[in-house]
Amino acid sequence: MSEPSTDPKYQPGEPATSQGLPGDVIVSSDTLRENRIPPGQSRTRKWPVLQAGPVMDITQQEWSLTIGGLVDKPITLNWEEFRKLPRVKVFSDFHCVTQWSRLANLWEGVSTKVIAEMVGVQPGAKFVLPGAYDNGWTTNLSLENFLVDDALLCDTHDGELLDADHGGPVRLVVPLLYAWKSAKWLNSIQFVAEDKPGFWEREGYHNHGDPWQEERFNTPDSPPPGYSS
Repeated sequence: MSEPSTDPKYQPGEPATSQGLPGDVIVSSDTLRENRIPPGQSRTRKWPVLQAGPVMDITQQEWSLTIGGLVDKPITLNWEEFRKLPRVKVFSDFHCVTQWSRLANLWEGVSTKVIAEMVGVQPGAKFVLPGAYDNGWTTNLSLENFLVDDALLCDTHDGELLDADHGGPVRLVVPLLYAWKSAKWLNSIQFVAEDKPGFWEREGYHNHGDPWQEERFNTPDSPPPGYSS
């Protein structure tokens, strides 16, 4: 476990608030709550590294993102093309199903709304299946949850390019849901008509994942095999 002096993501002091942020930063609604810690969670000053398998070390040159399914213009983007898209900044908290919350994150990248507009999502699309480089890992979201104002495809965190431990070069960030919905090492997005549970959902995690409702597991108070808080 990293000591505060050596952990580059360690947060000293009280968590930052949205006060004083530039006007172009999107402020996630959770950060405006009087109590920013959801039920069953506790604040971490670090940023723990968790995933289903090994950390995927994908270079910017290797990385690409394929967007398809029920869209008018399927597309595959490389790193340079992705970085040229309109960019946003989002200030949000981040809640892991394993009961830690990292407050006051500043994410930068491309809004999910920009992605949807670019490919032309068809009316029949109701769900989104983000996919990742780690052995076909997927998760699932409703289209509504994917297109919220503070959701983005993130390549920069707190002013630094996202490293491999935390899902770089690009990860999905959906701050209002538990962090497993924010797919690390993102390499595909499929817009589909019917919901399809992803890796953790098939293992017993909740299909939605609202931290304020403690939607951790399909069966409340019954953790799936391998779960550790």
